[in-house]
Amino acid sequence: MAPPVNITKLHPKGVEPTHTELEEELYETAHINYDKVHIEHNPSAASLYEDALVYESGSAISSTGALVASSGAKTGRSPKDKRIVDEPSSADKVWWGPVNKKLSENSWLINRERAIDYLNTRRRIYVIDAYAGWDPKYRIKVRIVCARAYHALFMRNMLIRPTEEELKTFGKPDFTIYNAGAFPANRYTSGMTSTTSVGINFKDMEMVILGTEYAGEMKKGIFTVMFYLMPVQHNVLTLHSSANEGDHGDVTLFFGLSGTGKTTLSADPNRALIGDDEHCWSDHGVFNIEGGCYAKCVGLSQEKEPDIFNAIRFGSVLENVVFDPLSRVVDYDDTTLTENTRCSYPIDYIPNAKLPCLTDNHPTNIVLLTCDARGVLPPISKLTNEQVMYHFISGYTSKMAGTEEGVTEPQATFSACFGQPFLVLHPMQYAKMLSDKITKHKANAWLLNTGWVGASASKGGKRIPLKYTRAMLDAVHSGELSKVEYENYPVFNLQVPKSCPNVPAPVLNPTKAWEGPASEFEAEVKKLGGLFAQNFENYKSEALPEVIAAGPQV
Repeated sequence: MAPPVNITKLHPKGVEPTHTELEEELYETAHINYDKVHIEHNPSAASLYEDALVYESGSAISSTGALVASSGAKTGRSPKDKRIVDEPSSADKVWWGPVNKKLSENSWLINRERAIDYLNTRRRIYVIDAYAGWDPKYRIKVRIVCARAYHALFMRNMLIRPTEEELKTFGKPDFTIYNAGAFPANRYTSGMTSTTSVGINFKDMEMVILGTEYAGEMKKGIFTVMFYLMPVQHNVLTLHSSANEGDHGDVTLFFGLSGTGKTTLSADPNRALIGDDEHCWSDHGVFNIEGGCYAKCVGLSQEKEPDIFNAIRFGSVLENVVFDPLSRVVDYDDTTLTENTRCSYPIDYIPNAKLPCLTDNHPTNIVLLTCDARGVLPPISKLTNEQVMYHFISGYTSKMAGTEEGVTEPQATFSACFGQPFLVLHPMQYAKMLSDKITKHKANAWLLNTGWVGASASKGGKRIPLKYTRAMLDAVHSGELSKVEYENYPVFNLQVPKSCPNVPAPVLNPTKAWEGPASEFEAEVKKLGGLFAQNFENYKSEALPEVIAAGPQV
């Protein structure tokens, strides 16, 4: 209990202060004991820096002013430990299986109680109230309850920060995360497979984190919630994509897995950045879900990624990086702690960010990104509506040789809708929504390969130069690429341009760029086509015949 105030000789007991509305609410909903735990509500970045430096080991200030934080043993997400509560209101909608594993309501309550018990042992906890979704018609109010200043600052960056007036009338949240990541789950609780648990309850609209201090779990937890709420409640399509907008209001969406160029290509100096990772497409246009960016830092340099490099300053959070102990200069090539080094920063740290991060224009171009290390997919091809659905559901890219022991040639990786770990509904539902929107708004669709040409990456092929990829994108945005002559690319039946401004013609067609025997090339094309077909067997039962027919014909 806070001590009395206004003590005088006449009134030695003083005045007992009343508890805040937030304290009462947290006690009522979660039994957070405000008499023992100090609650920091929406603290400033400076205040969070101070607490992180004093109370959290591994914290420091980098030479550019960013907060350096350590996430401990877990330096990435734990998808195998993600659970969705099996309850009546959502059970018939969820795509159950390896992505969405069931958790009983009883096990959920045990984990929730365990997390709150831990939070009640802390001297101080942090509460961040903010929004997810820039469009006021669809945004949700999110509350983060956590024990680490690093986590609070991370989510302060990643969510949309309310104004002082908005905070006064914030009210009860639509969704709450209880992050007790420093405390393990009980492995003997039914449904647990380790000491880590990331659970989401759509009935209670809550998320509980145990056994992992990796901050990205919170960001992707909110994303998962939006993958459920937006389509189910509003018929709004949630997308794992970046987005930018030209001077004439032409919007481009970029879909792609890690390493395909989603962040790099959307950061175009001639176009305004709407966002780099998570978006929704409604009947009113496109809006960013987040208020910040979460960029990879491995190999980062001012020359290669100036916008990201310059965003790493006061208020940003550098995660699991290695720095010089004297100068505090970060070595972005040092992967001693992890290859998954990251930086979180507010989106307004990017000079050409579009604020607010939404547009009432609908996409003119849809770009599906892949990085084919086999050297057989065309650098760019125009897609039909059915091909968009097929390749969107496939979500293909390559895992490079050498990344794992025993991997001697590029391996195909598939992730449905380019975001399988975050999907809640069946992938075909998202694909159908995307197809309907492309048809309605007459958007052009493209498959853009940022991978290799001439041969596979393991056999001497060369990565498609970024200047050629950007030239192809420029031709897409100017409309020039829609006017050139096309030819059919066999097996995959893709329409490939015969010419593109500022790109050598042989580069555009892998058949002509291949440096080895023609028989070797044909074998590689059929091999990759077969892998596509094999992967699509997982979705065939829900797919339309014309979508199945739009895949490779081996």
